[in-house]
Amino acid sequence: MASIKKQPNGRWQARYRGPDRREVAARFDRKVDAQRWLDERTAAIVTGQYVDPKAGRMTLREYAEAWRRIQTHRPSTAAHFEHLLERHVYPTLGDRPLSTLLPSDVQAWVKRLGQGDRATDRKPLAPSTVGVVHSVLSSILKAAVRDRRLASNPCDGTRLPEVERPKVVPLSTDQVLAVTEAMPARLRAAVTLASGTGMRQGEVFGLTVDRLNFFAREVTVDRQLLTVVGRAPHLGPPKTKASVRTIPLPQVIVDALAAHLAAFPAGPDGFVFTMGDVPVSRQRQGHVWRPAIAAAGLPKGTGFHALRHYYASLLIRYGESVKTVQARLGHASAAETLDTYSHLWPDSDDRTREAVDSVLGGQQAVPLADNLRTAGTP
Repeated sequence: MASIKKQPNGRWQARYRGPDRREVAARFDRKVDAQRWLDERTAAIVTGQYVDPKAGRMTLREYAEAWRRIQTHRPSTAAHFEHLLERHVYPTLGDRPLSTLLPSDVQAWVKRLGQGDRATDRKPLAPSTVGVVHSVLSSILKAAVRDRRLASNPCDGTRLPEVERPKVVPLSTDQVLAVTEAMPARLRAAVTLASGTGMRQGEVFGLTVDRLNFFAREVTVDRQLLTVVGRAPHLGPPKTKASVRTIPLPQVIVDALAAHLAAFPAGPDGFVFTMGDVPVSRQRQGHVWRPAIAAAGLPKGTGFHALRHYYASLLIRYGESVKTVQARLGHASAAETLDTYSHLWPDSDDRTREAVDSVLGGQQAVPLADNLRTAGTP
């Protein structure tokens, strides 16, 4: 049921009943505006896109917290999302009712994230980080659309800052050896393992003795050490399903691990690498990694992940295929491998020239020389 009625004060009242049979009314100065509003609501009901105006009164913070509680994220992912929301979303948009959020509000928020805020001493976020925060907010608001609290996602169409992905510049072997030497004795084999297998930091420090097969010379990667605020470091699933893999161990890695375990036997939990009989969390590792980087003369900010890049560069240098590199690193797709390391594969220009010369060079050389001599004869 829908109707438009002129009020005693001269304004126009439009009314309709929603799918829940509750009456909704609004008043307008002009009849044409009342009719347009009523037509829009009627069309939304007919097409199944109707959203109760009262549904959007919940604040973004309230809805986002309810959304977080029902997600099946891993503990590390859940903690990361909580941090991003508390740090970058709630201070600006958290107290806004869902229905008041406009695409222009989201665009202005994205711009502030990229520029920083002097008033609150917030530094500008990197374009890639802005993209991550925006994707979290967009996921929440997309769920609000599915729950019929919003008619559309105000994050749709946001112009994000362009992400310039720097080319990976692998460490040299001398630099890897220098870092290894600068590390504490009980963690030197960890550097050797990472640079000789491409294992991620959490995979290296989550390694237990039962995942090592010295006879077959291979290591099984099927979990990693997780560091979550408020919890002790603990084992959890690897980054992705593709991260589960078996990596062949070169003899130099086998020897380094054997020597390490002889000097520093694994504890009751079987961790290969420990610091004071406790797992090596990211924080503990950082306290020894940063001085080692400085002592080795490497640029400030060089992370443990640089050892993974070094391993990838070795495989590429010795002619391994994209699929092999993908499998060793545990990438989800070959596209991810190429996006990261395509510039390290040998340039194909010379091989193209050699291929054509090898086929056409010998047959074309004599006729071409004769043609040139003929062309030069008066």
